[in-house]
Amino acid sequence: MRIDGYLTNVGTVGISGHVRPDGDCVGSCMSMYLYLKKNYPNIRVDVFLEKIPQELTFIKDSDKINNDFVSDVESYDLFIALDCGKERTGDAEKFFDAAKKTVNIDHHVSNPGTGDENYVVPTASSACELVYDVLDKERIDTEIAKAIYTGMVTDTGVFKYSNTSPKTMEIAAKLIAYGFDFGSLIDHVFYEKTYLQNQILGRALLESIRILDGRCIVSVISKQTMDFYGAVSSDLDGIVSQMLLTIGVDCSIFAYETAPLEYKVSLRSNGAVDVAKVAGIFGGGGHQRAAGCSVNGTYHDVINNIMKYVQHQLEE
Repeated sequence: MRIDGYLTNVGTVGISGHVRPDGDCVGSCMSMYLYLKKNYPNIRVDVFLEKIPQELTFIKDSDKINNDFVSDVESYDLFIALDCGKERTGDAEKFFDAAKKTVNIDHHVSNPGTGDENYVVPTASSACELVYDVLDKERIDTEIAKAIYTGMVTDTGVFKYSNTSPKTMEIAAKLIAYGFDFGSLIDHVFYEKTYLQNQILGRALLESIRILDGRCIVSVISKQTMDFYGAVSSDLDGIVSQMLLTIGVDCSIFAYETAPLEYKVSLRSNGAVDVAKVAGIFGGGGHQRAAGCSVNGTYHDVINNIMKYVQHQLEE
């Protein structure tokens, strides 16, 4: 697939990713936006995303993202959904449905492909890796390269997760050849935390428990605790991955309360548990080693319901 092939007689393009956008979502959406704006200045391009994490606002033109999902375009000539299927684009789904042509680019195995044209490759490290595939390499510039690299860095855990392939590293090498300070970029988007984020990370670790003979670690943050710290969902990024780094642990589960009796759950594994299968049971999805879902109930019910499926895999 080459995105340029879908732009004949196109005057308007809409772009969106998933709700609660992360680095790969923002990187893929903004790299596509920057590519189209640079190479097709006569095309109107709109990006629809919920508010993005502060650490990603360095990406060029991220201030032009439409956060209110209101547009005077009734039907985009082309709408591109990135890093998810259309059902996870939230309030942007209406634009996807109304578009004259749709393209879906994603790397999640749970996505069957929801566009007129689909480029869904579950073996890819990230949606950003796939965006690089579909762009004309001769027409990429430094800002586009930085946006793509950002998504690849975040979704591979700085190239250490199992979704990192030789192709991933080859693309990364080509991207850093554009000359940006990739070391500072990695520190900024992956390692740096605000004082508040470090506080709530410490709280989650302090109150975590190990179960299933210590092979699984669990922590839950209530809405009351989040309100106490003034934390939002993006302040919790990375907690579940840090929990997995505990010696002897094969699976980590982190949940936070989004509404009364409603929890957003993140799961990570070192390979002993296919957490995508677990998340899928509850209507979520993701990858074998990184997945998520939303579950209703008390936090005891949420954890107990998830744990029986984790336990089943660990005992196989």
